[in-house]
Parts: sequence; C-alpha cells; structure tokens
Amino acid sequence: MDAQRRGRGEQMDPADQWVLNPNTGEYELRLNPSAAQSRTAPRTATARSTGARSAAPREGATRSTRTEVPPQRRRRGAPEEPPPGRRGGRRPVQQKPNKAKKVLLWTGGTMAFVLVGVSAAGYFYLQHLEGNVSTTDVGSAGASNFSKDEAFSVLIIGTDKRTGEGNEGYGDKGSSGHADTTILLHVAKDRSNATALSIPRDLIVNIPDCPTKLEDGSEKVVPGNQGVRFNRSLGEGGRDPGCTMRTVKENTGITVDHFMMADFNAVKTLTTAVEGVDVCVEKPVNDKESKLVLPAGESTVEGEQALAFVRTRKSFGNSGDLDRIKVQQQFLGSLMRKMASSDTLTSPSKLLNLAEAATKALTVDQAIGRVSTLKDVALELKKVPTKNISFTTVPVVDNPAETVKATVIFDKSKAPQVFDMIENDVSLTEVKQQEKKEKDAQAARLKGSKSAASEVRVRIMNGGAVAGSAQKTLQYLQVEEGVDKSENAGNAPAELAKTTLEYAPDQADQARRLADIMGLPGSALKPGESVTNSQGVPAITLTLGKDFKGAGVKLNAPAKAADVEKSTADKVKCAS
Repeated sequence: MDAQRRGRGEQMDPADQWVLNPNTGEYELRLNPSAAQSRTAPRTATARSTGARSAAPREGATRSTRTEVPPQRRRRGAPEEPPPGRRGGRRPVQQKPNKAKKVLLWTGGTMAFVLVGVSAAGYFYLQHLEGNVSTTDVGSAGASNFSKDEAFSVLIIGTDKRTGEGNEGYGDKGSSGHADTTILLHVAKDRSNATALSIPRDLIVNIPDCPTKLEDGSEKVVPGNQGVRFNRSLGEGGRDPGCTMRTVKENTGITVDHFMMADFNAVKTLTTAVEGVDVCVEKPVNDKESKLVLPAGESTVEGEQALAFVRTRKSFGNSGDLDRIKVQQQFLGSLMRKMASSDTLTSPSKLLNLAEAATKALTVDQAIGRVSTLKDVALELKKVPTKNISFTTVPVVDNPAETVKATVIFDKSKAPQVFDMIENDVSLTEVKQQEKKEKDAQAARLKGSKSAASEVRVRIMNGGAVAGSAQKTLQYLQVEEGVDKSENAGNAPAELAKTTLEYAPDQADQARRLADIMGLPGSALKPGESVTNSQGVPAITLTLGKDFKGAGVKLNAPAKAADVEKSTADKVKCAS
C-alpha cells in the first residue's frame, strides 16, 4: 500500500526496491527511480537473488509519476492512432500476483525487517557488553592503543581479593587483592608463536615507585619497595595493575602493553560458559583445604570445582606454589583448547555465555577496554597454533638469605635468556625457525655497501650496560678495529633493554660497517637522525643497552633453546 501511495506500480516487487550500490557494496532501498538512494539494507537472500534486476521504472510506475499531457486532436478523416503504451489499440491485461510473487513479497519484506531487527539487537547487545567491562587507567605503564600489526604482551593477573558471591572463604581475609597468580602472555609479531610466562607470587623483586590515578582524577605516587615478594606489586598501598606492569618491566626488561585482571569468579564463570574444562590427574585427589575431589585420570570441571582445581597446592608435587603453577598452566592449556574447539565456536549459546562471562570477569586497561578491541586481541591470539603456545615459569632458585625456604629469587644463569627470547619474539618451541628468520632479516637490513672503519663516526652512550662499558667499547673500537673517529658521550637519557644503533639515511654505509664490527643483529639498527659529535661533524649513535655483553663480544650470536621446563597448549598432561 505504501508503495502505491508513493506512486509506484501495483505490480512492484518489494525485492526490486533493494538496489545494489556499487560504491558501497550494500543493498539500498530505492523508493523513487530518480531519487537518491535511501538507507542501507541488509543482504537478504531475496535481495541477493533479485538485486541484479533493472531498477528502471515499469510501465505502471512511469505512467503514474510523469506529467499528463493532453492528447492532440485527430484531424477529421485521419486514421486513429493507438495511444502511447498500447499495441494495436488493445489495452494491457492487468496481471494478478501469482503465489510465487506473494511469497516473494512476504519473504522480501519480512526478512529485511527481521535482519534489521537483529542488527539493532546486535548493536544494543554490544552496548550491553561494553557496560560489563571494567577499566583502569595505567598511564604510561602500558601502550596507548592495541595494534594488530605488532607483537604484544598482556599481563594476566589473578587477584586473591574476596569479591563476588560465594568467595568469602577464598584468599586472605581483608586483602586488598594481591597478585596471587600472574602470567605474562607474549604474542609474536608474525603470530607464529606465543609464550605464557608464569611469575611466582613469592619471587623476590624490586617494586618501583608507581603513579596511580585516584577516583577523583588526581594522581598518587605509591613508593616502591626493594627486595619484597612480587605479589605485593598489586593492592598494597593502593597499587593498581599498572604497578604490577611496571614491576615486570623493571625486573625482566620485557615491555608490557596491556593487562587483564580477574578475581575468583572468572574461573567459575568462564568454565561454566564453555560447559566445563577437561583436566587430568595421575592419582585420586581429595584435598581438604581446596575441597577438590577427583578420581585418577581425566575429568571435566567447571564452576566451584574448576576454581578448586587451580587453587589446590597440597595434593600436587611438593605442595608448593611452583607446583601449583604447573597445574594452572595445564588448566589454561585445556581452557584454550576448549574455547577454540568447534564445539564452542559453532554454538551460539556458548559464545553468548562466553561473551557475558568474559566481559563481566575482567578488568582491563583503557587501551583494550572496548569489546571490539578485546575481540581483536582474541582473534590475534587465535592465529597462533596451539602447538606453538608455550607455558613456562620464570627460572628461579631458593632464596639463599632464608633458613626456612619460603621465597625464591631469579636464576641468573637462565632467566636473562628467557627474558631476551620473549622480548625478541623467539619461541621456546620453534627456536630453529626463529634463528633462520632472524638471520634472513639481519641479512636484508645489512645488505648494501659499507664504509671503511676509519670513516665511521660514532658517539657511544651507556644506556643500561655495566658501568664503564662505553669507555671500554671506545678503546676496543679505536685500538682493535680502527674506528678512530669514535667518542664516549656518557650516559644515555634513558635505559634501554636492547643495544641500538641510530643513523640518518645518508649514514647507512657507516651503520652497516659498525654493525658488522659489533656483531649487532638487524633489529638493533634504527633509521632516524644523526647527531653532532664534539668536532661538530654528523655522527651515528651507538647506545649500549642492558643486553650488552662486553667490548668485543658479538651480540648477534644465534639463540639457543632455553634450558627451562615448558609445556605447550596442544598437549594434555596429567597433574602429579
């Protein structure tokens, strides 16, 4: 009826009113052939099947929309001419819509309205999910946005705060929420691998001063502590997740971009959303403290039972936190497999439940605080093969300062290598492939002509290396390598985890020569700007980072597999 009142023909098929706009690729409702296109239509099956038809007005529509012109009077004796639109003077037969047309009319109009309604519901549901997510402003502790084209690290924090219904018996009474369980998840730039590094809560670390944002918008700096448990980096004195991120950066050198924090409810709701997670134990468990009761072999746990599984300590290993961490890693691997399974991904109800549970359970930094961004994070992680998602723990040894062993410290013979591999996207499971990739990248960056050593002008700065490294490197370059146009420029403005060599485009030849001499990896070369040395001549800048191994020691030695215990997300292991 509406189409007829607007002057359209009685026989106008509603599906023909949806016209494909070649500029947008969308179907749009065209109410008048000569008017501008109207609102965008969903791509219904009807619109797709008929959208290629001509949008030209039919006879009835043309007749009803054009201006009527009085016919010319026929001269007496002249033969009568058929009026326009007729053949041989016969009137056109008015066709009634057949059953197929009626079906098309109803399905075309109804389907369009249904899909528009679904789209609207989807929008409002997305807005609803946005309201579930809690965010914290961590300032400069993390990245300002999420990039789908770069490597990224997310600090996953499980707090022991007694929040949520039914959690009164968990954690420490009155706790402000310490970092009870912490995992640094690093995803490589090319998405070939990811590493989940567990950080023991009883690890002795230095906690730096931490600026935090208060509810009224003001800022408070929480003083740091030296030589204390890692779990105190959250909650104590008002420390927020940004303080935990800063603590990780301070003690490992690994850049932390984002955080996700969850309480006890997260494990319960997420496992319930996917209808249980499969776990395995080597022997029967009947833990009086956690209330976990499981037979030997495989079981499916969810809700309270899942939480009991990840909190159990007395029934596994030597009843310590390090053995509990192994159990948690096995549990997370199983949860990842369940969330990525076809059983979950093809079930709308499970996906909706998972979306509700995840958004309600998490507190995240503002840079990933939108549901669309959280979706992007999940999709980027999904690109990593589960066989290349490695779980490991920071290499530690017992604290020698304690008679009764309660805390641990970094294993200095192993931990630095693990941190270096994570920061440089080197997989714990795909070392050989990463070695080849790095060599190829290095060869590409160093390809080209090189200046003579005597032509290299370089200023050397200490950006985190051992004290005196800049002077020793200067002596090495001048005496051993003939780089006599070099000078010690003192300390860098800020410490760097990695040694860098910055140069202007016209200094690439000098940079390549010095990279050869120093054994710098291709990733150390940073195109940028030149500086002026003490003689007023442009020079390149060599900044020695924390990874500097000493004057004359090559930095691009191939990586070796880290001597650490690890597991991967694709394999099932039984807790023992």
